[in-house]
Amino acid sequence: MAERDWNLVKAFVVGGLIGAAIGILFAPKSGKETRQDISLKADELLSKAREEYEKASEKGRAAYEAATVRARELEGLAREKAGEISEKVSELAAQSTEKLAEGSGRLKKAFDAGVEAYREEKNKI
Repeated sequence: MAERDWNLVKAFVVGGLIGAAIGILFAPKSGKETRQDISLKADELLSKAREEYEKASEKGRAAYEAATVRARELEGLAREKAGEISEKVSELAAQSTEKLAEGSGRLKKAFDAGVEAYREEKNKI
């Protein structure tokens, strides 16, 4: 439960106790009646505090469940994006290998042509 909710419950209980005590102390009743009134008011306040605690607790559970669901959604999205990136990297690596092979083949042909031209020039002499 959030601290804000606890502070709300505390304030509610303390305010209720103070209000009940003032109301009972200024009422013209006997000691026995006053003690009974204090007991009843304390029971009422405890019941209200329990209700407020349950409400705040339920809000906390709902927030936790919503956060858990969102975290699972984000995890799935991250896995999906990681798969897409992996596929793209594999694709780029394959393209790079092809380009390297093509360049290497062209370089070998150019080298062979250069060697052949050198031999032809050497034979002319």
